[in-house]
Amino acid sequence: MKSVRSLAALLAVAAASVSLSGCGGGTAPQGPVSTAIDGKGQTLNAYLPADSVNSEAQKAWFAEVGAKFKEETGAEVHWETFASANEELTKIQTSVVSGQGPDLYGIGTSFTPTAYSTGAFVKLDDTLWSTMGGRDKFVPAQLGISGPNEDNQIAVPLATDPFVIAYNTELFQAAGMDKPANSWDGLVEQAKKLTTDTAYGMAIPYKDNFAPWKFIWGMSAQAGNPLVDGKSVSLDDSSTVEAYETFFGWLSNDKVVDPASVGWNFSQATAEFASGKAAMLPMASSRIIPTLEKSAVAGKVKFALLPTTPPGETSRPSDGVEAASIIGGTNLVIADYSQQKHLAAALIKVMTGEEAQLSQYTKLGILPSTKAAQDALPASNYDYKPFLEAASKSKATPFTAAWSDVQLAMTNVVVQSLPELSSGTLDRAKIKQRVEEAQKSAESAVERIKG
Repeated sequence: MKSVRSLAALLAVAAASVSLSGCGGGTAPQGPVSTAIDGKGQTLNAYLPADSVNSEAQKAWFAEVGAKFKEETGAEVHWETFASANEELTKIQTSVVSGQGPDLYGIGTSFTPTAYSTGAFVKLDDTLWSTMGGRDKFVPAQLGISGPNEDNQIAVPLATDPFVIAYNTELFQAAGMDKPANSWDGLVEQAKKLTTDTAYGMAIPYKDNFAPWKFIWGMSAQAGNPLVDGKSVSLDDSSTVEAYETFFGWLSNDKVVDPASVGWNFSQATAEFASGKAAMLPMASSRIIPTLEKSAVAGKVKFALLPTTPPGETSRPSDGVEAASIIGGTNLVIADYSQQKHLAAALIKVMTGEEAQLSQYTKLGILPSTKAAQDALPASNYDYKPFLEAASKSKATPFTAAWSDVQLAMTNVVVQSLPELSSGTLDRAKIKQRVEEAQKSAESAVERIKG
């Protein structure tokens, strides 16, 4: 990571620009809105995360949704995608400062608290919810991180991405096992049995920008450590240090992960699993299903919940949380500077309609965020019930504007440790030192937000 920037600092600049320019003119128009919106001759700009695994399928979905939107409103959609959080942040910052840019953004669920804190996105009122088809059509758990409470929401769930563990049934059967364990210690013992001359027990994306911190958050929450609780930061708690040791130990001590995984992102870890060279792929989402269907392991894969018992324990402590997954996915937010807020809401209605949600599942493997579309899911070669169960048991990361910086600090512990992990020189003292540095960084972010 050559240029790691403070996420909160970038958005603080954006928020200041909003204040100075006085742009926005209110977050939502008053009065009733006709359900028929005439957008003829207008173009709406939408900026969403790129699907690097299924890019052609994503383009096809954009075309399909754009055609439906034009049919209903007469307006066109110009789609643009981004590949990283920094790329998105730069776009948000420059757009807010200039008062022009995308009307609609797709943001990660864990980024939503930071986005909310800037005041740069429209706070949704009843009129806008009505234009989008109503709040009640969504799975309630997916609205858990749309805002600090129901009266102050900015985000609409487009995609549900609960995380589970994918496992190769053929390799499990050969090792005399039927499914993954429900504790992290049990899982690593299984991985040892599954590691052979031709396959490793697990595929882990150590160099991925998004996956590693989710392991650490989940294990910490299961041990009773929320990481951030109001003004209190507890990254340096022993449970979190143990979470990092466990995560790194799969490669350095347990030898159940391919050493090459030090340089892998999630797509590369998925490719390893899809080739049959790894028995388990933890932190998998339903997005990998299209890849698996065309792979060497087609018909040999099932999914299960990730372990919910923290490392070093045989049962979850009384203050531990059954954190099966974060509330994962993509949220849609409308820029406050947009002059086409209701047209943007109309596009959200199309994107979250049953037809588009089911098409998104078929083309991209993304689970619907609405109740009707989940009930109408077509038959599949894969049992998606574990994903729905994980979604119902998903927990939100702390709703604080500092979370992006906390998340970045957690990721940096992994990034800075990769050279030593690769050379076999990473030890507990170095991990603890970096966790303490992350603690200071997170404390600074929380203090800055307080100020």
